[in-house]
Order: sequence, then C-alpha cells, then structure tokens
Amino acid sequence: MNHVVIHRDSAIFLSENMPTAVKHAFDMIVRDHQKVFGVLPKFASSPTDADLVIRYATEEDMCPKRVEAFSFRFKQHNGSWSLHIVGNDDLGLVYGLLHYSQTYLGVDPFWFWADIPVSRKSKIEIPVKNFDSPERKVKYRGWFINDEDCLIGWKKGYPPTKEVWYPVFEALLRCGGNMVIPGTDLPRHGIHTDLASEMGLWVTHHHAEPLGAEMFLRAYPGKKPSYKEHPELFEALWAEAIEKQKNRKTIWVLSFRGQGDAPFWHDDQEFDTPEKRGEMISQVVRRQYEMVCQSVDNPVCCIALYGEIAELYKDGHITVPEGVIKIWADNGYGKMVSRRQGNENLRIPSLPAPNDDGEHGVYYHITFHDLQASNHLTMFPSPPELIVKELRKAFDAGATAYLLVNSGNIRPHLYTIDLVSRLWNEGSIDIDRHLQEFVSRLYTAKHQEIADLYRCYFEKSIIYGPNEDDRAGEEFYHHNARRIVAHWMKGNRNAPEPKLFWATGERPFPEQVRWFEEKCKEGLEGWEELYRSCNRLSEQLPEEDRQRFYDQFVLSVKLHVSGCKGFLALCNAFFTFMKHDYPLAFVQVSQSIDYYKEGLFALKCSEHGKWEHFYRADWLTNIKSTLYSLDSLRKFIRMQGDSPHFFLWYREYLMSEIEKHIYLENTHRNPLSDDELAAKLKEKFNIQ
Repeated sequence: MNHVVIHRDSAIFLSENMPTAVKHAFDMIVRDHQKVFGVLPKFASSPTDADLVIRYATEEDMCPKRVEAFSFRFKQHNGSWSLHIVGNDDLGLVYGLLHYSQTYLGVDPFWFWADIPVSRKSKIEIPVKNFDSPERKVKYRGWFINDEDCLIGWKKGYPPTKEVWYPVFEALLRCGGNMVIPGTDLPRHGIHTDLASEMGLWVTHHHAEPLGAEMFLRAYPGKKPSYKEHPELFEALWAEAIEKQKNRKTIWVLSFRGQGDAPFWHDDQEFDTPEKRGEMISQVVRRQYEMVCQSVDNPVCCIALYGEIAELYKDGHITVPEGVIKIWADNGYGKMVSRRQGNENLRIPSLPAPNDDGEHGVYYHITFHDLQASNHLTMFPSPPELIVKELRKAFDAGATAYLLVNSGNIRPHLYTIDLVSRLWNEGSIDIDRHLQEFVSRLYTAKHQEIADLYRCYFEKSIIYGPNEDDRAGEEFYHHNARRIVAHWMKGNRNAPEPKLFWATGERPFPEQVRWFEEKCKEGLEGWEELYRSCNRLSEQLPEEDRQRFYDQFVLSVKLHVSGCKGFLALCNAFFTFMKHDYPLAFVQVSQSIDYYKEGLFALKCSEHGKWEHFYRADWLTNIKSTLYSLDSLRKFIRMQGDSPHFFLWYREYLMSEIEKHIYLENTHRNPLSDDELAAKLKEKFNIQ
C-alpha cells in the first residue's frame, strides 16, 4: 500500500482566510509537529508543494453531507502522495486536524491534563486510504465548567486567563465536544466566553442565568427581583445579553429561576401554587423566546428542566415553545431522577415521556457539589455501569439532541470525562475494553494491574442509602463533620441536627453521630486496603507513570482514607466527650486533625511542575474549613477541663508525682500549645 510520509522537513498548506477556530486548531498541529519531530513544520505556498493540506471540502471530495463532517483524501503529485484534511465546515476541519493529531502524531486528548508525553519520531507513515468521519450520536455535546474553584485559584489572574482556558477548550474539542458553559458566574470582562467562541464552540448558559444575562440583583441592587413588578428591567437585561451574543454560535437557555439558583418564588411569595408558578415560568420563557427570535434567525434554544421546573413541567403546569430543546438532568449522582433538595428526596424520573414530542437532551454530573455526599475532588463514586446505563436509557428515550456534562475542575475526572465522550460520540461502549484502552493511553506499564484497581475503586465507596447511586464522594467526610462540630459546640447534644436527616433519618443527635461513625467504620477497611494496593503497585511503576498514577488515581483514594479516618476520630471524640473524659476527647480531636491534614498533604503532593497551586483554592470540599472547625472544637474541649490557666492537664497527667507537690507556680508560666499537649497526652494514654 502507498503511504504519505510526514517528517521534520514536511510542508503544510493551510488555505487562506480560515476562521479563528481553524487557525487555533492549526496552531495545535504546528505545536504537535514540533513535539514529534523536534522542529516547526515548513509552510507551503501552494497545495502542490505540501505533504499535508488543510482545506474545505469540494463536491469532488465526496465528504459526508452533514455538519462537522471531515474526510481524509489523498492526492499524488510528481510521484509523491499528500494528505488532504477536508471539512464541510469550521468544526469539521477542527475535528479533522485533531483526529490527525491523535491518530498519527500520537497526541492524546488529555496530554495536558494527565501530563502524557508525546513520543519523538523520525517519520510517520499514513496509509493512502480514504477516511470519512462517523456521525456522532449527540448533536450538541459539551462541558459545564462548574464549581471550578481549582481552575480559578490555580493561577494569579482573576477571572482565569487564556493560560487556564485554552487547555480546557482544547481538551473538549479533542474529545469531540462542540458546546461549553465556560465557568460559573465569572466576571463578564473575562476572556472565557470570547475564547470559547473563537475556538469554534457553541456557548450556552447556566440555568440560573437565562440567555446569559446578568443576575437581576447584581444589576439592580435593592430592587425586588419580581418579573411581575419589573418586567421592563428583566427584559432590558435579556435584550442586552441577546445583543452581545447574537453573532456568536449560541445555544440560548430559556429559564426563570430566582436569584442565587433558587426557585423564583423564594423572592416572590405571591406565587404560592403550582399553577401560578408554572404560568409565570411559561410566560417568561415565551417572552425570552420571542426576544431571541426577533434578533436571531433560526436560533437554537433550550430549556433546563432542572429541579422545581422539571416537576412543574411533568405535572403539566409549564408549556414550552415548539422547537425548544428540553433538557433533563440527573440528580448529581448519575441517576436520571430529580435531585435531593435538603432532606427531601422525591427521586421523580427525569426523562421525557414517550408522547413528549420535540428534541430532548441531558445535563449530567460526573462531579457535583451539594454540601452532603458528592464528589468534587475525587473520582465519581459509583461504577461506570451506572453512567452507561443511565445515558443509554436517556438516548433510548430520545434525548440525543444535547448532552452537557458537569466536568468540574477537569483534572480529577478524566476517566469519566473520557467515558462520557465515547458515549456522546458513538452512543454505546464496552466498559471493560474502554478502561483497558484508557489505562493503556495514560500509562506505559502494568496496564492490567492498574485497570483492576480502577474497578476496585468503585466497590469501596461508602454506601449511605438504599439506592444504587447512594455512594459517597469526599464531601461526605467534610460537610457533615463540620455540621456535627457546629451542633456539638452550640450545646445541642441531644436535640437532632435536622440538616443531617437526609442521611441519618430523624433520630437524636448522638444516634446521628453513631450513624456516621458506623458508615466510616464500614468504609475504612476497604479504602485502606485499596491504598496499600496502590502503594505496592506504585513501587513497580516507572517514575513517569508513578506520578501520573498518583495524580489520576491514588490521590482520590488518599482523600477517602484521610477523610474517613478523620471523621471516625471525630465521632469517637464525641462519645468520649459525652462521658466527660475531656482530656481523651481532646486527644481524639487532635487525631482527627492529623488525619484531615493528610488530605491537605495529599493535594500538595499533586502540585508539581505546572500544577503548582492547583488545589490552593479548594473552597468547596474545603479541607481547611474542616481543620478550622476541628481546631475550634479542640480549644472548646480544652476549655472544659484545662482552663483558665491551661496547666491542669499537664499537672494531672504529665508531671511526676513528686513534682506535682513541690513545683512553684512561677516556674510554669508557659502552657503547652494544643499540638504539644495533644502529642504528650497521646503518648501518656498509649494511643496509637
């Protein structure tokens, strides 16, 4: 078979007047060529002088007649073959270039996020065999860069600069995505939206920011956020947003929620029945749709059936304009049911009914932040079979027009991001084969052993409820621990903490603490066993694999181990405190602090090279807040028995019997710090 040979002296031809999206992708290819061959490629002045040609498709190319399609075609000139990457449109060319990058240059979609090196080559040979891109399962596919605290705090600039956003959007395009919500409530002068558009992505909006408009109270502080009272003010914000975005590829979100992503009737209590609420939402959505249609030809619009809006729609209280894509959401834990709201967990199915005409789509979480049990810094806690089953079910129900994935901070979630991107591209997946392929891409050795540990991870997560998706991420160990500390210190030690009912049910506070203690006991052995297995395998890995394995896998395990041990020590301290054994409770809280500090250290160990400071803005799981709460609790406990002079425990437990009777007050004026006292008492009490 004939081949196109690409090497360090090969020349590339890019047709003139290409749009910015293609230019950005071309820049990626130039960079990739330099990595592979050690030099920048040459640039040809005409197609006949080039080994690689990038151009729009012609009729002669017979490229598939659909949006975003691309083809590889081959031309022979003076006895040499050249590769022509041709596309029907801008994104077709972008995807064609990135397919060439991955398939022939060997650049992985996650080369940046997983630090996957690109191998040097003297040449690559491309078989002269036409290729047409397959049709993708989902029309609009993308990420919601949501709860992106690490991305915000990673670099000094705020809002995040191109240095942060470019690799996000590049990875999304390499995964076959074409749509993005670029961040959550970021300042409007930031580069995020403009850069996403420049790179060819459709930009869409948070369901709490319809049409991408500014929040009402931010624009009109002091005014009541009531559409009934101030329709002209709301519509002025919508008109401004439409004018700014009308010339971009925009998927317009029609919605009406209250300020701060809450139901609008929290601010406008006149709407006290489902009928009134549904009619107001329907009225607002109709008006938003009319305004978009007045300024944009054939706009793509959607409505997020999220939370209370989904319930009102399913009960027949909301009408949606014809042609608007209806977006259904999972519960934050991967199940296509309504999300838990505080202690209420109705789990209403969140999929279109068979007779619900029109286009449908899905908003899906592989990471979540709910201040209860979600995974934010760690991998998705349920098995991948759940993700595949739920998304296949959604596809079968007709929800193939749109798939938006809550992707969080990207870096901790590459496995599930890759899994979902395979689904949005192909519609189905062999989970075991995909895992083997994923592991083989990221690591150079021990593929089977690493894959086995990935499978084991999903078996270890704490099961906190009766449903298959009731599995705990790392927030379980932090937000609930802080609630327990606060309730404890307020003196309500027998009255229940209602904000824990979602997990424990209604029971006295000591029984609530006991419930969490038992869950942590059940989970800890499995997590520690997995962590030991990780350490044994790490010792057998090449150095470059070892760090990547830590960043992509071991870190999640370590956060579970440290969180589980810290929470368990806190629960032990509570029951010791209730027995009025304050010195021992003080030591146990100190142990809890030490365990949670291991989580902070685990994050630090992943901040090497370009990742320096990546986790410094851990504001959502917020290990530092957990430590702050525990430190406050430790001081509170010390006040119970060692105040006012903070010398009583030292004298009672640490001084020799002789010294207790002869010491002089003026020689013992410097009380031990909490850490010093805890360390000495721990040794005295023979606590391991």
